[in-house]
Amino acid sequence: MTSRVTFISPATSRSLRQARFDDGGSIDDAGAARARAAAGSLPRAVRVVASPGVRCRETAAALGLRGEDAPGLAALDVGRWRGLTLDEVGAAEPEAVARWLADPASAPHGGESVQDVCARVGSWLDAAAESDGRTLAVVEPEVVRAAVVHALGMSAAAFWRLDVPPLTATELSGRAGRWNLRLGRPLDVPETIADL
Repeated sequence: MTSRVTFISPATSRSLRQARFDDGGSIDDAGAARARAAAGSLPRAVRVVASPGVRCRETAAALGLRGEDAPGLAALDVGRWRGLTLDEVGAAEPEAVARWLADPASAPHGGESVQDVCARVGSWLDAAAESDGRTLAVVEPEVVRAAVVHALGMSAAAFWRLDVPPLTATELSGRAGRWNLRLGRPLDVPETIADL
């Protein structure tokens, strides 16, 4: 039995363009157009899930996917930093930001640590390994990072060293307790849309 999970990162949003911690805002028009254009490029799946956040649900809809919310794949909870830019938080709490970026067990914002999100997503991935066939999961970039950290048995300290561009596919396939990784395949988007 082989389980395959294709993680799709969401389309762009105003928050993403401003380096703002997710504020629950919608994807932007250009991101929605790119997602609609890429709708036919996804592999067939037996299951479709999405992070419960607005950006992921809207991206899934624009891709023509209907699935269920997966609370285990929710975005990293950044507590009181939600909706603020990294520059704003860095100016107000420089030591806290430095600690958060350096120590995966730290959660100075009152939310979830990187270590915690890696464990939560890892639990979801372990359960997904029991399913045969492909799962498409539209999730925030930090969820993709956490899945890769878990699948490869990496230290949570590697979390911030993984980049996940918008509307890319990261594929994990596994059996017998071992995952293989295919990173960051761009979704097929026609040239005219790609230039938006």
